[in-house]
Amino acid sequence: MAKAFFRLQKFLRRTQFLLFFLTAAYLMAGSLLLLQRSRLVMQQGWRGTPANQAVPVPVPVPVEVAEEMGRSGMVEPRRPQEAGPRLLVGRDALREPLWLTSRNSELRQLRRRWIHRLARDQEPPQTAGFTAAKPTAGHKGTYMGCFTHDSRERTLKGAVFYDLRKMTVAHCQEACAERAYSYAGLALGAECYCGNALPAAAAAPGDCSSPCKGEKGSVCGGLDRLSVYSVEELRAGARRRKNVIYRGCFRAPENLTDTFPASLIQPNLTVEMCSEFCSKKEFPLAVMRGQECYCGYRTGRFPLRGGTDGQRCSGSRNASSAAGGRYCLVYQTPVQDTRCTDRKFLTTKSKVFVALSSFPGAGNTWARHLIEHATGYYTGSYYFDGTLYNKGFKGEKDHWRSRRTICVKTHESGKAEIEMFDSAILLIRNPYKSLMAEFNRKYAGHLGYATDHNWKSKEWPDFVNSYASWWASHVLEWLKYGKNLLIVHYEDLKQSLIPKLKEMVEFLNVTVTEDRLLCVENNRDGSFKRSGAKQKNFEPFTQEMKDLINRYILTVDEALRGRNFSGLPREYVPR
Repeated sequence: MAKAFFRLQKFLRRTQFLLFFLTAAYLMAGSLLLLQRSRLVMQQGWRGTPANQAVPVPVPVPVEVAEEMGRSGMVEPRRPQEAGPRLLVGRDALREPLWLTSRNSELRQLRRRWIHRLARDQEPPQTAGFTAAKPTAGHKGTYMGCFTHDSRERTLKGAVFYDLRKMTVAHCQEACAERAYSYAGLALGAECYCGNALPAAAAAPGDCSSPCKGEKGSVCGGLDRLSVYSVEELRAGARRRKNVIYRGCFRAPENLTDTFPASLIQPNLTVEMCSEFCSKKEFPLAVMRGQECYCGYRTGRFPLRGGTDGQRCSGSRNASSAAGGRYCLVYQTPVQDTRCTDRKFLTTKSKVFVALSSFPGAGNTWARHLIEHATGYYTGSYYFDGTLYNKGFKGEKDHWRSRRTICVKTHESGKAEIEMFDSAILLIRNPYKSLMAEFNRKYAGHLGYATDHNWKSKEWPDFVNSYASWWASHVLEWLKYGKNLLIVHYEDLKQSLIPKLKEMVEFLNVTVTEDRLLCVENNRDGSFKRSGAKQKNFEPFTQEMKDLINRYILTVDEALRGRNFSGLPREYVPR
């Protein structure tokens, strides 16, 4: 009897311990869940605004947003308008118009949905589930071997391409051949480098082991290793995307030999002969004066400004001199000017957190291209865009708060999102052009154009109605909450590139040389100019749309002048 009682007592003690353990585990799980929910609420509060204000009047939202809300079975509550100091115009307080303040909360919803959709659409697939694309062509070049590669001191100093999804050996070979290079090198499965001289240091064949992102069974270099191919045999039949371009007739510098690092004297010299010679030497400019061919770059001594009448160079192709040898013909070769293409992350964390802020479609990507090439440092992004990373914007994958980039792209305009930055470059573009650019990006990507069907659909009026007010509120809120702003108008940057770029670089506290700025001007378009036929005499804006946008233009112009900035450019003036 005593033995049975002892067993029962032992069982109850074990059960009691088990119950205690389960209770503790249950409480711990509940606490973790509560903390997670609290964190989510705090994040929403941080991104949101005070909740003690009245809900504004609703406005139409884009069709895709409404459909997404309908599919989820819920409608996200509207955020109230933000409280804060009003903009000042002179000595008077400027009140935001009712038609603008009534839209603030819906605009914040629209911005966040746009941002999340962009990040979701652009993020590349995970490596584990990636299906490689089939190569478009076989390997036509001659494999030269595996070589060492230093991204800071490149041995293949020509053009550089990236493709995280579809890089193949053939793609890299063709890209280099079309630009008149002799060698193509691949690294890390997704990077392509071009040049006209083989790297000096060879590596073990096994060091090149990274599979090509877009081609199963092929090797595309490795970490600090290049798989190098000769593409000489491809150049003759390559379809040149960048042919030799005539730049004009210019006054020759006083001493051509000192100005240009390479030269050739050839009887019966032709443009093709001079261009081919300079391409092999990896120079972007071919300069002809009679039988003399010179190769080099745009520099302070030869800036390619103030071109003269072409008749003054009419004799320079066949005669020994033109107008006494004072003028020369200038051609752009297929070779890229690489003096400003080297970029890196900041070696130490930046003490000043700088934003590059703009409304979508206002040229933020182009401005990043210019800033990166002028300063030599990568720019970051509040979002991740795989397409831009493929184009060489390596800061896309860096955390936006790392402070390893020279500035951070953002389209945000909430109070909290603005005040986290110490200073900002605020890029403003004509709203008519911005809306069309963003609509094109939405339906045709960064480099395409929307179709006639897109423009004539009901989505275009809904898009204008929702996004036009976002254009205005973006500028107004940065003027209200931003610290240490530099206002840059897209049109001014396009028209006076070097002076405006100098201003931006000085604002970022970086010193650059004039030659580097001239190199940026040589590469001003980068890979971001829309391709395809642009519609002529196309007017997508109705009079009702114009009336709406014109009110926003006048409001923003008045706010800028009230903060002692110059007003909007004249071309913004209502049509």
